[in-house]
Amino acid sequence: MTILLLLGAFAVILVGAELFTNAVEWLGHQLGLAEGAVGSVLAAVGTALPETMIPLVAIVFGAGSRSDAVGIGAILGAPFMLATLAMFVTGLAVIVRVRRPEGRAQLAIDPLILGHDIRVFGLTYGFAISVAFLPADLALPRWLAAIVLIGAYGWYVRGHLRVEAGEAPADLAPLRLGRFDRVGSAALAAPRRRIVVIQLGVALAAIIGGAVVFVSAVETLARSIGLDETLLSLVIAPIATELPEKLNSVIWIRRGKDTLALGNITGAMVFQAAIPTSIALVFASSQWSIGAGSWVAFASAGVALASTALIFIPMIRTGRLHGQRMLVGGALYLVQLGLVVASLSGAIAA
Repeated sequence: MTILLLLGAFAVILVGAELFTNAVEWLGHQLGLAEGAVGSVLAAVGTALPETMIPLVAIVFGAGSRSDAVGIGAILGAPFMLATLAMFVTGLAVIVRVRRPEGRAQLAIDPLILGHDIRVFGLTYGFAISVAFLPADLALPRWLAAIVLIGAYGWYVRGHLRVEAGEAPADLAPLRLGRFDRVGSAALAAPRRRIVVIQLGVALAAIIGGAVVFVSAVETLARSIGLDETLLSLVIAPIATELPEKLNSVIWIRRGKDTLALGNITGAMVFQAAIPTSIALVFASSQWSIGAGSWVAFASAGVALASTALIFIPMIRTGRLHGQRMLVGGALYLVQLGLVVASLSGAIAA
């Protein structure tokens, strides 16, 4: 039964991702937004909702340090998954695309947009992690850090929204729900915004609902085989909650929309580095601390930053990014997984 729930939830997320990518492209076009704003802000925030709900519920509405610990693990797990496994999956999609007649190994990206995302991610996430080195009982500096992070994200979004849009994409697919527009056949070519927003809402409902069921099924399966809560919250659950970003990026890679594909991931990384971490800094400030029992979880942040640097620093220098380089994310994911397993087995001290 659990396996059937997993498969059904995955199918719902897949349908939601297809509807979402289609709707968000139309919404960005109608709002006159640049491609970077569509991928790094609209798509990133929309698909970041499932993994944001887990720490929000665990920390704000949970009770006790165990709930806070699960929330902290989920918060740290999201950027880790995006910087490692999501990059690996996207790199695989590029490699598969190469085998098609029109395929290419080098991504057709805007290095300025992605470079900006990566710099903001590195600064905000590095700042958030540095606060964890403060004594656990110092709450005020953590609250001030949360204000800085929220302000930094607001500045980041404002910068993307102020960029002027280029020409409308020639390969903008018809809106999937455009056929239900009562205006007439012309709506298929130029749907009304309300129909676009309705499709976006349906897509988000499918993504969030599917992710909730998927995570619940993953938790049931993991606990039935005796997996530890730390492994579950840091490594297992984020695989499920990051599915929307992975699927959206794969869809866009297949369509040759590489800036949207990568911006969806890098924009979500910036969001996760700023907003969920702020929730932890305010509502679970004592738990946002690197100590004897938490260093393995916080090590995932170092792995995320290392993977980001290895993939994107060469791109910033040369303006080029190849799918093969993104595969390093998979190797670093296994490194962190090995560290967690070694800690849980007692091979190393937690």
